Amino acid sequence: MGGIIVSIIEPTTIPQSDYFRRWRAVQRLMAEKDMDLTLTYSNDMATAGAAHSRYLAGFPPHFEAVCVLLPREGEPILLCGPESEEYARLVGRVKETHVLREFTHPDEGYPYARIQSFGQVVGELRGSSRIGRIGVGGLEMIPGSVLESFKRALPEAEWIDVEADLCSVRAIKSPAEIAVIRYAYSVAEKGMEAAHAAVKPGVTERFVAAEAEYAMRRTGSEGMGIDTIVASGPNTRPILARTTLRRIESDDLVVITLAPRVEGYHGAIARPITVGNPGKETVRAAKTAIHAQSECRAAIRGGVLGRDVEAIGRRVMGEAGWGGNFLYSGVHSIGVVEFEPPIFGPGCGEALRENMVVSVDIPLFDAPWGGLRVEDGYLVREDGCELLSKTAIELFV
Repeated sequence: MGGIIVSIIEPTTIPQSDYFRRWRAVQRLMAEKDMDLTLTYSNDMATAGAAHSRYLAGFPPHFEAVCVLLPREGEPILLCGPESEEYARLVGRVKETHVLREFTHPDEGYPYARIQSFGQVVGELRGSSRIGRIGVGGLEMIPGSVLESFKRALPEAEWIDVEADLCSVRAIKSPAEIAVIRYAYSVAEKGMEAAHAAVKPGVTERFVAAEAEYAMRRTGSEGMGIDTIVASGPNTRPILARTTLRRIESDDLVVITLAPRVEGYHGAIARPITVGNPGKETVRAAKTAIHAQSECRAAIRGGVLGRDVEAIGRRVMGEAGWGGNFLYSGVHSIGVVEFEPPIFGPGCGEALRENMVVSVDIPLFDAPWGGLRVEDGYLVREDGCELLSKTAIELFV
């Protein structure tokens, strides 16, 4: 057979033992905060929507929302919509699944599904015991009508936002998580190689993005944590540029940001690519950002405050005259969300810890000539860090 050669990859998965460990970690949190129940809400919203259900149930929501209920003792329950039920049973890591009435559409009929209200599910769960305090993850995403229905079922309960606490549980990665994230970065490398090869005058930004995404899909990506960004010329100026039909021109700067998702986890790489000669100031900016990232990398180790690492990048960019273009926090965690807490901005007091995975993302945006970012991921060690991608840091065409 001729034509496309499909890459053969080794399977990378999170074992069931990791899910048991996660449930116990949340239950320890519940004991510390004297909570009777934890409820996490997830949906298919880009970036952070799926985080809790991927982490606690191994389930990627699509079209319908998902909740994971975890009692203080025992195993969790997954609540989903009627069209998600069979897929949840097929791929989810939670044994007990219920179809929730609050996740159905009033105009849609599902005559063969056993549909229960939140009140019915919780009534079966609690038996004769009282549920007084409920920790909620993803609270800001729950639609008002759904949250009201939940609260009506437990009118005397106290609802507590534990999003930050749940993110803290996710911060230290297990060996299995590290293996999956490492693979996600190798997928991102393949995408960047394909994007670099595709960049040339006359091709559109979307053509370059398509080449990158095709390479990443072939290598094992299930999707993207953020939309692939290929921005050229004036389109490089915004932080969140959108990939367009603009044709790349001679002497353009092209900024590429890739964040493939593998088994729910992400790798993120960003590179500035020059086409011809975009000008001395643009080239100087790219080299300065590369230097700033290198200086940050040298400071990464367990026990160091993350904000102190981030401050190094700000200082390097500021001394070069671009302090006012460093528009967001340059060091953040990465995992089931591409840009997830802890986010080590100037106001963060958390230290880096061994087996955290952090992204050092040096931003330079809103400049007169455009903008750029340089981004890579690092595995934190007690005595330093490990770079998780091998993509050349200087990609000049």
